[in-house]
Amino acid sequence: MIELKAKLHALCVAYVQSRMNAAEQAIAEAQQAQNDDTKSSAGDKYETGREMAQQETNRNLAQLNEANKLLVALNHISFNSIAQKAEAGSIIITTNGNFYLAISAGTLSADGKSYFAVSPASPIGYKLKDKTVGDAFVLNEKTYQITSII
Repeated sequence: MIELKAKLHALCVAYVQSRMNAAEQAIAEAQQAQNDDTKSSAGDKYETGREMAQQETNRNLAQLNEANKLLVALNHISFNSIAQKAEAGSIIITTNGNFYLAISAGTLSADGKSYFAVSPASPIGYKLKDKTVGDAFVLNEKTYQITSII
């Protein structure tokens, strides 16, 4: 089971890394566009183009910063133990889906099964946190019964 946690953790790290790579690429492209913009007789057009490139750079820097925060959160998760209650790094099996409590990374596939990577701060993550096997909760008019915590 520790091996499954390690796989899901690695998939989350890969997800964050791809977001970081995309943001870095977009930053480089925006800076290149800003550098390639030549001043013409229409000064306002030049300034507008540079400002748009700067805004794009700022937007992508914010995305890169958020991805870095996700990576830091992942680095604080221990996946080498099995807890009695749901906590960061736990795999929670319910009657309505399998969850990996770490970061919001969407659906992950490992060992032929699907797991929803959710943040403890998300609505479902908040409901899952500190629950034990046998506990149930309702979210969006759907009942979840916890059958296993890994």
